[in-house]
Amino acid sequence: MAWPRALIFDVDGTLADTERDGHRIAFNSAFSDAGLDWVWSVDLYGKLLAVTGGKERIRYYLENFNEGFIGPNDLDAFIADLHRAKTRHYMALMQQRAIPLSPGVERLLEEARMAGIRLAIATTTTAENVEALLDSTLPSGAIDWFEAVGAGDVVPNKKPAPDIYTWVLERMCLGPDQVVAFEDSAHGLEAAKGAGIECVLVTVNDYTAEQNFDAATAVFDTLGDEGSQARPIVGPAPAGDVVDLAYIHTLGPQDR
Repeated sequence: MAWPRALIFDVDGTLADTERDGHRIAFNSAFSDAGLDWVWSVDLYGKLLAVTGGKERIRYYLENFNEGFIGPNDLDAFIADLHRAKTRHYMALMQQRAIPLSPGVERLLEEARMAGIRLAIATTTTAENVEALLDSTLPSGAIDWFEAVGAGDVVPNKKPAPDIYTWVLERMCLGPDQVVAFEDSAHGLEAAKGAGIECVLVTVNDYTAEQNFDAATAVFDTLGDEGSQARPIVGPAPAGDVVDLAYIHTLGPQDR
């Protein structure tokens, strides 16, 4: 049977470089709407990315960078309200088509669909954010390209816990040795490996380029596209200039 059976993608930083000029901007807009003087700079946001999940990131900020803030009695509800407002701002940014897919992503998705390889998503962002990104960058209904969309709070523990990958694998009735995971961060790599997925391909961005990806199968700056060569950082280089199915096939078990 052909390998891989499926490709599983993280979203933020993997499908698109959404963190700095997407989520960060939306957080700041939500803070302003709430009358808060919080401003997450590019540098500060990089530090906050040590924690996955938007609500978790707000709490981490309060505990480590704004300890003097006196919050309401129901801090959980306060954070949840802020996060909902942030999601609205993020979706508005997506409607403006402010952030494109990363080079090579659409090409690889289309190639996989043509080859009958199944697609899925494993992310900590909300399902609404996933659909907003896909709607703004791909043909209408592209969310249906993905057989399983593991997103947001469908599992109790977010990356680097493996729960979201395990959730996706269970719904696709696939084993971890039958898939390739695509990530952009050390947390995501740890989550995929923790779920038993050995073949993990990482594409880095400004926030993650210096992280430790020794456990990755291969690391690139992008997947590569016409006029944008995929530059290998860890692992073998593709025979061509892009990460395609032929290249991915060479990374798998040789006794398939």
